[in-house]
Amino acid sequence: MIITIDNKTIECEEGETILQVARRVGIDIPALCYHSDLPIKANCRLCVVEIEGMDRLQTSCSTKVKEGMVVKTETDEILQTRKVNLELLFAAHVEKCPTCVYDNRCKIQDLAEKYNIKIDDRMKDRKHGRETYVFGKAVKIDLSKCVDCQNCVDACQLQQARFLETRGKGYKTQILPADDGTKDCIYCGQCVAHCPVGAASEYNNINEVEEAIRKLDKIVVAQIAPSIRSSIGEEFDYAGGMVSVQQLAEAMRIIGFDKVFDTCVGADITTIEEAKELVERLETGNNLPMMTSCCPGWVKYVEFYHPEFIPNLTTVRSPQTILGGIVKTYYARLQGINPEDIVVVSVMPCTAKKFEIARDELKLENGIAPVDYVLTTREMAVLLKKYKVNPFNVKGCPLDNPLGDPTGAGIIYGASGGVMESAIRTAYFMVMGEEFQGINYEKVRGIKGIKRGTLKLGGRDLRVVATSGMENAVKILEEARQNPYVYDYIEIMACPGGCIGGGGQPIPVDDTIRLRRAKALYALDQNSPIRVAHKNQSVIKFYEDFLDEEDGREELLYTHFRNRKIGRR
Repeated sequence: MIITIDNKTIECEEGETILQVARRVGIDIPALCYHSDLPIKANCRLCVVEIEGMDRLQTSCSTKVKEGMVVKTETDEILQTRKVNLELLFAAHVEKCPTCVYDNRCKIQDLAEKYNIKIDDRMKDRKHGRETYVFGKAVKIDLSKCVDCQNCVDACQLQQARFLETRGKGYKTQILPADDGTKDCIYCGQCVAHCPVGAASEYNNINEVEEAIRKLDKIVVAQIAPSIRSSIGEEFDYAGGMVSVQQLAEAMRIIGFDKVFDTCVGADITTIEEAKELVERLETGNNLPMMTSCCPGWVKYVEFYHPEFIPNLTTVRSPQTILGGIVKTYYARLQGINPEDIVVVSVMPCTAKKFEIARDELKLENGIAPVDYVLTTREMAVLLKKYKVNPFNVKGCPLDNPLGDPTGAGIIYGASGGVMESAIRTAYFMVMGEEFQGINYEKVRGIKGIKRGTLKLGGRDLRVVATSGMENAVKILEEARQNPYVYDYIEIMACPGGCIGGGGQPIPVDDTIRLRRAKALYALDQNSPIRVAHKNQSVIKFYEDFLDEEDGREELLYTHFRNRKIGRR
């Protein structure tokens, strides 16, 4: 099919929209409410175009191409219409730019400059005084900044929480949390990832972290999650997104962090323990299929919406809480430091990790939390920019030991299927006494929502499935409900693509960006000198020097879950 846009002849496929075709060939048509993950709504009406033979402008996001179609994207009428629509959007958006997740990367700011928008008295902000909601000290919705695009509602629907709702009509429309006690936020942050104007954001912990850094009597220890290395560069205008973890570590030390560890080491420990638990469950037949529990958004979903599956969750702690606990016990003992003088800050791709660190079930024996604060990828970038430190402009230095050297198995945790693949590598060694042939398990790789596979493990076929995005997860839960034996091992990540598409990651995000981030992690794994968790020497030393099942220290590595319908949140 051939169409013409701005005198440019373009070949396209049936079913594509004008906006999709234009973006594919590099023709800029502004759109705020459009996102490739979500249903098309044509709410913002900035993407209007002129189509030959039609007597009025059409929204390009909702208009499908037809053979011979002739489109113009920048006539005088189009530009005037966009300008008026932008003014109306600004009237529905109280500007709080300095504190916004989109500051300096904001589409609506860029459009205002492009179309010379000046807000005057006839376009006063009409949302002053509207409420701000905070959920789990993880996600925040500021209704004064909302432009009613409803992307957050659609994202919440896709994530199966259905917690955010649209109420009211016309200019009284509001996005509000459900009053229905059968619904709750799972803190995944996909509302944030899909909000075009920063009305949805993470609960900000930058001020608390800065205050901790300023305290001379505190040792502030950071840990860097696997997926951060493949995404934070986007915040510094590097399209590839990739920055070495050594560069990021040095940048963080420059702004005041005393020590920087790699969460991938915690992931290696999670892998070893999860592989043990998988092998044990396969031997006993208890609580199968086993389901991963690294993703706190997924865990919250199970605890609230489907508590009948709680016994299926692996009881191994997530990498950030394992590493945080080790820092405040093993590392503190090695260095002769009082654990109460250590502040652990996790740099995570995830808003739900902010909720996870507040779980009472994760407190150490002395009553202190393994992790004190979580900064999202975006927050970490804001902090670095505040102190004018660009990680791409520093040489880089090794992360701190004894917890700074991960394997490739720990690095791939950031991509959907990575937790499962990592555990398979080690479980195979535990059962077979030899390494998994080829190391890679390609069947659970990629950003496809559901990835199934079968492999030989001992005398049985191990049936596995890795899924991301709660829309896909509920399909797998239904399969498991109808036939408990359909799978042996299930990995579920709440966010599309896994941690690479987390609610705390740089914005914008789509499948192209998710795939690029995932490929970067798999490349790091491929080039790692050690690619299986059970051969990590620093982890082996930790087990030898510190873990003793008889004195209960192995409680550092395990947790439990509960029905959260009771009392909500």
